[in-house]
Amino acid sequence: MPSPDPPRILRLTLRDFRNHAALDLAASRGFVALSGENGAGKTNILEALSLFAQGRGLRRAEFADMTRIGAAGFTVSVALGGEGGEHRLGTSFTRVPGGRGERLCRIDGANAPSAAAFAEHLRLVWLTPDLDGLFRGPPGERRRFLDRLVLAVDARHASRVSALERALRARNRLLEESRGGPWLDAAERELAELAVAVAVARRDTAGRLDAELLAQADRASPFPSGRLALAGPFEDLAAGLPALDQEEAYLRELRAGRARDAAAGRALIGPQTSDLLVRHGPRDMPAELCSTGEQKALLLRLVLAHARLTERLSGIAPLLLLDEVAAHLDPVRRSALFGELKGFGSQVWMTGADPGLFAELAGEADLVGIGPSGPLGRPAAFPASSRPLPEELP
Repeated sequence: MPSPDPPRILRLTLRDFRNHAALDLAASRGFVALSGENGAGKTNILEALSLFAQGRGLRRAEFADMTRIGAAGFTVSVALGGEGGEHRLGTSFTRVPGGRGERLCRIDGANAPSAAAFAEHLRLVWLTPDLDGLFRGPPGERRRFLDRLVLAVDARHASRVSALERALRARNRLLEESRGGPWLDAAERELAELAVAVAVARRDTAGRLDAELLAQADRASPFPSGRLALAGPFEDLAAGLPALDQEEAYLRELRAGRARDAAAGRALIGPQTSDLLVRHGPRDMPAELCSTGEQKALLLRLVLAHARLTERLSGIAPLLLLDEVAAHLDPVRRSALFGELKGFGSQVWMTGADPGLFAELAGEADLVGIGPSGPLGRPAAFPASSRPLPEELP
């Protein structure tokens, strides 16, 4: 069941973000459709919204690269309405000479420790053209995709993955320097604990999502259901074992594989080598062997199922960011997608070069034309904000 009053962006302001020197955009409906020629900055608006999730946004870019050329930094602010009342969220980045720069996050005028704090008010799920090759791409892309799915329901997952990467690098250095003894023993113990924590979180989310897809398998839809599983030597090693036994089994594997891993310059077994396997449910075949159209339809079904799972586990209907999705669907699937989204309850932000793609949503969406300098005009449905956002970060 959709949330009775899910979170919605009421107003978005950008300053010096990508090509937008200053943008002030109000929204009043459950759909916001951004149209405009290529290069106008439609995707940049979705990227700005994606910064209210942990990480570097939907492009995974450096913050310095998101800053408009010639500017000292950027700000992104939103007024958020919904069942929890109205809140103001903001994030900014400032270049620091000789450094990586400084990011600031604030909620209702108070500093927040990190972007993880935004999850108390807003969850986000997105789909971009960059994911079109997910099923045929390398395993690392699917791991990152799965980690994003986990992060939407478990805000601590990002710190676990980062800690795992640091632990892997630390062990690699010790092996390279031929430093054994208690230092290496301690590094491998920490690595085993982190590896199992990351693997369990991935396995839990993949299993829940697989169950969500299976429950929808009999529902008539032009978007096929799928099946998910994690695979790899680490999964074989950990299969059927409690978490503590998984740690001990992996610790033995690390110790036995020191010479092998030293020669390779990396740990050859662990969750860092696992793969997310996806199968087309109705055809019972690997997703990578399906046609391009089938893969896109399957990916859409997967993302929508994940949004439902996120709402059920977090209690917050996630904001959906769909970049250039409608343009790649035939009219039947496009209409079916809009139908599913209408019953979702979440606010949906979409982009498309042709405003005609969203004709079916007339009367239900804020249709906004975007030009190189920002919105080309606001529909009458756009009200004045009841709470103006200042130029600076709220």
